[in-house]
Amino acid sequence: MKHTRNAPSVTSLPLSPQDEAKRRVRHYAVTMGIRTVCFILMALVQPIGWWTFVFAAGAIFLPYIAVVAANAGSDSTPVAVESPVLELEPDAPAPDAAAEQPTVITIHEDRAADRGDDAGDAP
Repeated sequence: MKHTRNAPSVTSLPLSPQDEAKRRVRHYAVTMGIRTVCFILMALVQPIGWWTFVFAAGAIFLPYIAVVAANAGSDSTPVAVESPVLELEPDAPAPDAAAEQPTVITIHEDRAADRGDDAGDAP
């Protein structure tokens, strides 16, 4: 059974932090704008009736809703976890360790040569 790796698509990625912050600020501003309208309508609409209490409830409770929604962010989005077992190619041949010897470069420093001294035992 051969497993193929499903690469994440661009549309499944979360918003960038800047875009998410802009979205939250915009949502907060709209909610507080509605709250301001509710407050003005509560004071101006006459005669006092049931709608006055609806406007008052909006003016009282919308700040709480706006702050909670702005601070919530999108951390609750489900993230698909990739299994490392599925990432392994079982049919791929094992690499030949003897054929792929890495090249090792060793650098030896001589401090006496860097200073121009002939005596190598001076610190």
